[in-house]
Amino acid sequence: MSLSPETISRRQFLTHSSTGIGATALASLLESDGLGASGFHFAPKAKRVIYLFQSGGPSQMDLFDPKPRMQAMFDQDLPDSVRRGQRVTTMTSRQDRFPIAPSMFDFAQHGTSGAWLSELVPHTARIADKICFVKSMVTDAINHDPAITFFQTGSQIAGRPSMGAWASYGLGKENANLPAFVAMTSRGRKGGQPLYDRLWGSGFLPTAHQGVKFRGGRDPVLFLHNPPGVSRETKRVMLDDLAELNHHRLDLVGDPEIATRIAQYEMAFRMQSSIPELTDIANEPAHVLEMYGPDVTKPGTYASNCLQARRLSERGVRFVQLFHMGWDQHGDLPKQIRKQCADTDQPSAALIRDLEMRGLLDETLVLWGGEFGRTTYCQGDLKRHNYGRDHHPRCFTIWMAGGGVNAGTSYGRTDDFSYNIEENPVQVHDLHATMLHLLGIDHRKLTYRFQGRDHRLTDVHGNVIQALLA
Repeated sequence: MSLSPETISRRQFLTHSSTGIGATALASLLESDGLGASGFHFAPKAKRVIYLFQSGGPSQMDLFDPKPRMQAMFDQDLPDSVRRGQRVTTMTSRQDRFPIAPSMFDFAQHGTSGAWLSELVPHTARIADKICFVKSMVTDAINHDPAITFFQTGSQIAGRPSMGAWASYGLGKENANLPAFVAMTSRGRKGGQPLYDRLWGSGFLPTAHQGVKFRGGRDPVLFLHNPPGVSRETKRVMLDDLAELNHHRLDLVGDPEIATRIAQYEMAFRMQSSIPELTDIANEPAHVLEMYGPDVTKPGTYASNCLQARRLSERGVRFVQLFHMGWDQHGDLPKQIRKQCADTDQPSAALIRDLEMRGLLDETLVLWGGEFGRTTYCQGDLKRHNYGRDHHPRCFTIWMAGGGVNAGTSYGRTDDFSYNIEENPVQVHDLHATMLHLLGIDHRKLTYRFQGRDHRLTDVHGNVIQALLA
């Protein structure tokens, strides 16, 4: 029966054109080529990304942004001329005062670059000349969930593709036996804000691009091992039969998600061999393990995840995202930030050194930072050092290394209270645009059509910050 343009339905269209849509979708997923556009837009500086995301919001003035003028203003109210009536959280809105809490930690300059770093991060201080510090980050969100969602997806509204999914969509895979995008989580010594799978999800992109979560423990990927009594050969036969059924359904309805399902079953089968080799660190040299610190042999710790990030990266995984919880320090900050830095400083620096020793740093972009910073004014008992700091989206510090970054530099400047930006603000969309640029992608051209319009990670915003590039 012939179908007129006036009467053809969407299902009928997909059915009659499935050899085009379904076959093309399946071919693109089974191959390791990327982009939804047309390959690299220009020569990339970085091949892959490792993002060390510090969930909760590290205090920039206690780590990277010293403000000596604050010492003379201990417990004085933050001047209205500085605060400018800016938005505060509900926690701060209940306070009668805005008492200034100078950092109680010592700062010193390090490296030939003279970067200022706190005593809390001595290992990071030793690699200061390999780092570009961005001291003028600013975000639109003041609460954790929208702020972390914004950093991961370019939108405060949940449901958009994560940056790792965009990288997978844009660049494809380097290793057919591993995912293009892997996420891992670790927890500080005192709680932390919850993390959700959507933070490494694919949103409206094909689900093949979502992050695969690696867990701590014996089985980093759920259901990777065959049930008792099921051999690898039996599993192969079962998958072949299942693939035949899925191909039949794909030919019938042309749904690209069926192509994704076929590709993901094949990936899972290959991962049964690749993952055990990846996670076995028995052959890592003793001096490398010592670099990462004593927790490196404990699966699920930040140190262990940093080492796994290097192992994933050297095997061609495009985007590795580490989420470390515990930086939301509204109280007991002096004690808790010491513990957080004890857990994260050495492994973070070791990752940079390890990548460099293996000749991988120049082609791997490493980022470190949280969803916002902390306020100069405090919450709690300042005089007894039992205080914390509130959320601060108006200025905070992140750092970048490797992958074409302008190392040994500091970009941007904040005021004497680390409260407002005085020079060179960097928006979240700017960071995303710069990251994609280093990967060889023009952020304006990496698009995906959904619900009638072309979407991109940077939405309709974002500028590449040229000063951050080598």
